[in-house]
Amino acid sequence: MPRSMNRDTLLYGALDLPWWGYVAAALALTHVTIVAVTLFLHRCQTHRALELHPAASHFFRFWLWLTTGMKTREWVAVHRKHHARVETADDPHSPQVAGIHRVLWGGLFLYRKEAAVRDTLERYGEGAPDDWLERNLYSRFACLGIALMAAIDLALFGLLPGTAIFLCQMAWIPFWAAGVINGVGHFGGYRNWPTEDASRNIVPWAILIGGEELHNNHHAYPTSAKLSIRWFELDIGWMYLRILELVGLARIRRVAPAPRFVPPRPVADVDNLHAIILHRYDVLARYHRAMKRIGAGQREALRTMIAMRAELASLWSRSMASRDQLVRKLQDWCQRAEASGIQPLMEFSQRLRSYG
Repeated sequence: MPRSMNRDTLLYGALDLPWWGYVAAALALTHVTIVAVTLFLHRCQTHRALELHPAASHFFRFWLWLTTGMKTREWVAVHRKHHARVETADDPHSPQVAGIHRVLWGGLFLYRKEAAVRDTLERYGEGAPDDWLERNLYSRFACLGIALMAAIDLALFGLLPGTAIFLCQMAWIPFWAAGVINGVGHFGGYRNWPTEDASRNIVPWAILIGGEELHNNHHAYPTSAKLSIRWFELDIGWMYLRILELVGLARIRRVAPAPRFVPPRPVADVDNLHAIILHRYDVLARYHRAMKRIGAGQREALRTMIAMRAELASLWSRSMASRDQLVRKLQDWCQRAEASGIQPLMEFSQRLRSYG
């Protein structure tokens, strides 16, 4: 409840809260920041998976200016480069390259180092806000927002609680986003999809970091506005997004495509090829499950499946092959798979011809 104005207001703040009230306030304020990062910076600005109403977009920009001082173009550019150069020496923050401890505890410094590279901003920062407010306030006076947030915290919560809440706000994104997501998200957890990188889903109930915990799902389908895919996964950011959509403040552009199956075609065709390429991670996941059915003593069968997996993956790798050539390649692959005598491979090939 509001505290009456007196000489102690400056020391104790305008709000008189129990200890748990200050904890709840800190969690609420940091959670709004997390939502701003995942919906505005990540899903909207970086990957264009959704469109936000100008009112919602500006609120998130203003809130991030207050609570982080981050510049939209820098965040967008660094994250896009991460996807483009993932797990290589050019990745701004790969624990596979830099080490888990350096990314987990020093992710903020890796981010700032990459954000200062002019070529990164020019190559990967295209499309970020560049209006009058961005040029003359948010980017020009990034620290002013943080100072204003500190003053608000002290005025509302008092000297000691306000300082603690402010420090929590300042550490929240550097630790959870720059450290945990970029570090643990490429180091430990479970994988739904056999992506070419080391991305992991940290936990299936993605609440604390706004849905970003489902990092392997995101790397498999980076332009999807929804990060949860399996029935047991929860993406709280998606829930917020649906609420914004319901009240007219957001429009969802893309979500991860769900495979559609038809009766197996006698022969693979162009539509089958396109469906396989679109759902390639689902195809590989099912292939891996088929490989697990090979017994320990069936070494030749396992070698055959490993070799044919590489051939299958070449269908969507970059090549100069024409569409017709790829269709013939797929047809030949299915014929050899079904003549192999390897039961899991034969059944998988029939399933492959069902992708619609």
